[in-house]
Amino acid sequence: MQQADWIVTETTEDGFNPAQQHHTETVFTLSNGYLGTRGSFEEGYPGDRPSTLIHGVYDNVPIVFTELANAPNWLSLTILIGGARFRLDQGKVMAYKRWLDMQRGVLSRYVRWQSPAGQTFEFRFDRFASLADEHVLALQCQITSIDYAGPVEVHTSLNGYSDNQGYLHWDAVNQGGADHSIWLHVRTRHSKIDLGMAARLTISGVAAEQTTPISFQGYPTLVTRFSIQPEQTAYLEKIVTVYTSRDVPNPVLMAQDKLANLPGFNVLYADHEAAWAKVWEISDIVIEGDLNAQLAVRYNLFQLLSVAPRNDSRVSIPAKTLSGFAYRGHIFWDTEIFILPCLTYTQPELARNLLTYRYHTLEGARRKAKAHGYEGAMYVWESANTGDEVTPSWVPTPTGENLVRIWCGEIELHISTDVAYASWHYWQATGDHDWMRDCGAEMILDTAVFWGSRVEWNGDRQRYEISDVIGPDEYHERVNNNAFTNIMMRWHLRTALKVWDWLQKMDRDRAAELQQRLNLTSDRLQHWEEIIQKIWISQNANGLIEQFEGFFALEDLNLEDYEPRTRSMQSILGIEGANSRQVLKQPDVVMLLYLLRRGIFSQPHEDSYSYETLQANWDYYVPRTDHTYGSSLGPAVHAIMACELDKPAEAYEHFMRAALVDLADVRGNAHEGIHAASTGGTWQAVVFGFAGVHLTENGPVATPRLPENWTRLKFQFVWQGQVYKFDLRNPKTTKSQQHEDTKSTSTLPRIFPTAVPPSTRISK
Repeated sequence: MQQADWIVTETTEDGFNPAQQHHTETVFTLSNGYLGTRGSFEEGYPGDRPSTLIHGVYDNVPIVFTELANAPNWLSLTILIGGARFRLDQGKVMAYKRWLDMQRGVLSRYVRWQSPAGQTFEFRFDRFASLADEHVLALQCQITSIDYAGPVEVHTSLNGYSDNQGYLHWDAVNQGGADHSIWLHVRTRHSKIDLGMAARLTISGVAAEQTTPISFQGYPTLVTRFSIQPEQTAYLEKIVTVYTSRDVPNPVLMAQDKLANLPGFNVLYADHEAAWAKVWEISDIVIEGDLNAQLAVRYNLFQLLSVAPRNDSRVSIPAKTLSGFAYRGHIFWDTEIFILPCLTYTQPELARNLLTYRYHTLEGARRKAKAHGYEGAMYVWESANTGDEVTPSWVPTPTGENLVRIWCGEIELHISTDVAYASWHYWQATGDHDWMRDCGAEMILDTAVFWGSRVEWNGDRQRYEISDVIGPDEYHERVNNNAFTNIMMRWHLRTALKVWDWLQKMDRDRAAELQQRLNLTSDRLQHWEEIIQKIWISQNANGLIEQFEGFFALEDLNLEDYEPRTRSMQSILGIEGANSRQVLKQPDVVMLLYLLRRGIFSQPHEDSYSYETLQANWDYYVPRTDHTYGSSLGPAVHAIMACELDKPAEAYEHFMRAALVDLADVRGNAHEGIHAASTGGTWQAVVFGFAGVHLTENGPVATPRLPENWTRLKFQFVWQGQVYKFDLRNPKTTKSQQHEDTKSTSTLPRIFPTAVPPSTRISK
């Protein structure tokens, strides 16, 4: 029996619930660092949203420039029994259960189904996207007849007509089939990326009477017929391979060759299971005393670790991972600030890949800076394959009647420092001097060149300023002197000077190359020093930092007056209404203080702020933040800072809001895809918040502040190539409590840990 704290289960009294279909498709997404497949059914269902998204496979689309193209659907499996088609919207569902085993990375489903003619069958489906070989996908279907004797017909297909919400990206090029296999060649319409996919079907437990390939344009299919008797089980194994021209010169031939040499389902599954075991050996977090928190944390880790690219440094993790169409597969600051810390401190080789993606897109950042009249490199707000800006300037309203202006791509500038921040912290954590010399230094220095050209000198006030920006709190647009932007820019310039000093000592040739190419003259470096000294920050005697110039003069309001509600404050007040009031979408000043207090070493430094400053800003800004319906990026940060301020109840509330955002559909938008930032934020809340890990010259040290119902917290942390094992016990918990699994006040509606059906075999 699998452990309940590794299993996410969907089960209902009345069988499958169509109202939750799109939510559960997201929840049951499987990824392997190369692609991600939503949890739609193999046999299909009306209104489903099947998708397989592959890192880096973008194609043009109106308004939003480019998006990840929904690849051919490899799941397709049609089962006809006595002329009746097995589907959950036909016949009668007598029992239904679906579960995700996160420890092994396999999605399973059990259905007891009665056909329209009254015959009863049991179906068991298992699928995985191989973590051992990212180009391999596999599913198994067990069909058990309870009281039926007769013919069964199975159609297994590769569906080349997958769409992105009605938009088709693929042209069929060629296809073919043999006795037990089929293959498909398609090409994206604009980016001209070729994709090759091949599949084979094997059947055991019964004697297959006939297997015939059928060629529908863009939809190659194998048709297999056999007979089944009562209490007999047929085992269907579908193995799929996929390559694109991003990977190999001839993806069609490679997919066919790979398929021809692959072993069966059991062997592939064993390799996949072993690969996951290796990942969990370092990255698992054990929480005792709170089953909901344990399951939710592992779920967030599962989605983060499974989507991280392992063999490609030209791609990064989109804001919705590879689990849905929202944000079109674009890359945001979510990756650097929220996702990367988890990987940096547990799987640093994966963090290196993601940061190298930013190096590969540096030319795009330079093109953007030049287009806006600045020097250096200006990272884009939304990034895809080239690093050029793909944030839409206008988007339709939900009703489609009007257009809304989107300013982020032009003036949400902190992204450049976010990339530098993640690069610096990766270097400090790993000591990867080669990467910093070859990639990181150039990124940090050229984005510093951008800042040097972007700041404005105010002669009347004798200070530097940055006007017309958007800070992390996106309810307020086109503001001047956003504190987060100004202070993090100051940190950025200080860091750039440190990196420059290091590079000159480390590699004089590389330093000379960058000095000439980036025009790092003594005058420019002196200019950075002057900006550091004279950039304007608004902070009063009590330590309260003004979010941006004029924020304190905006109309104040009490968010409690708007409760209960099911919409964001911007939706209630309107864009201009929120812009003119003291209400925040997500932490801005509090986020700033978190990033600076999470510095490399525990002793104070030039950019750190005191406990009293944190307390003053927490007291002011937290009551003005739209916690539930604002942004999923905020709760984890608030959880960490609440821990620092010794507010355990508040910390736990914010933490569970982050941890359950997809499992419990906290914001009502999980159908759009996984909240990637929240997956990484949840890890940070556990490690930097409840465990209180801070970094010293002698390595990481914990000052735990465990929730009252957590009896134990256990995890590992990688620092400078050494693995540190933390095993923290709650001193407030009695010995009798330490052997109980107390329940938290939060619940997981519809999706929760439970026992799986008695037949738990993956295969015969």
